[in-house]
Amino acid sequence: MMAESRATILERFRKKVAAGLPIVGGGAGTGLSAKCEEAGGIDLIVIYNSGRFRMAGRGSLAGLMPYGNANAIVKEMAHEVLTAVSRTPVIAGVCASDPFLLMDHFLGELKALGFAGVQNFPTVGLIDGTFRANLEETGMGFGLEVECIRRANALDLLTTPYAFDPDQARDLTEAGADVIVAHMGLTTKGAIGAKTARTLDDCVVEVAAIVEAARAVRPDVFVLCHGGPIAMPEDARYILDRVEGLDGFYGASSMERLPTEEAIARQTRDFMNLRLRREQALEN
Repeated sequence: MMAESRATILERFRKKVAAGLPIVGGGAGTGLSAKCEEAGGIDLIVIYNSGRFRMAGRGSLAGLMPYGNANAIVKEMAHEVLTAVSRTPVIAGVCASDPFLLMDHFLGELKALGFAGVQNFPTVGLIDGTFRANLEETGMGFGLEVECIRRANALDLLTTPYAFDPDQARDLTEAGADVIVAHMGLTTKGAIGAKTARTLDDCVVEVAAIVEAARAVRPDVFVLCHGGPIAMPEDARYILDRVEGLDGFYGASSMERLPTEEAIARQTRDFMNLRLRREQALEN
């Protein structure tokens, strides 16, 4: 499978934004999710290990825990997802902080499989406190994720990394990132969503700071918002209406977990509300 070229994808994104249309990306944990997202007209599909856990009914943070080899899982998922879509570029999540990763070799494998680009997930950006400090101190920090983006850019892979603050946005843009995804934390709402999160107004301020930081390095970089309370289309609209220069939205749980939860529950209730003909006769 030959992926669409990075130059072609970026040109299409530029035309969309110039026309006043947002770039929309989505995570897929199954081939069916990817197929449905493509049918809905999505611009970009991203797959990583959390998608598999999420669609198994587990929280997305399972992707940061030792429940499987993240880089091996994304290669397994490739066969399911890449064969389910026909025209949408698919991005692979890379756990760049894996100390056993042969990064250049792995990036080459992903490109050969048909991935159009990469994203930094699982990411230590979601980890804070003493544990995060210790990861940085012992050679498993965010700098490896920045280096992964730099090397992927050199291979002409599309790069769409998560940034959690303005400093990271600057570093990733300097490394050649094509699309910065301003990450506002674990997505809320639904059966397994987070309860602790920023407010939408908090996100307006933080996303705007990331946009400003990235554009100060390179004016042509795209910036999307993601996560936290930005869970539904109306949430994304709230942020897009208030952050000047924001180019779109990327959803993972928003694109497959929340719609699946709602649709299956609603369909099941509709079936449960059916009545047998003989019960109706008795009632009459």
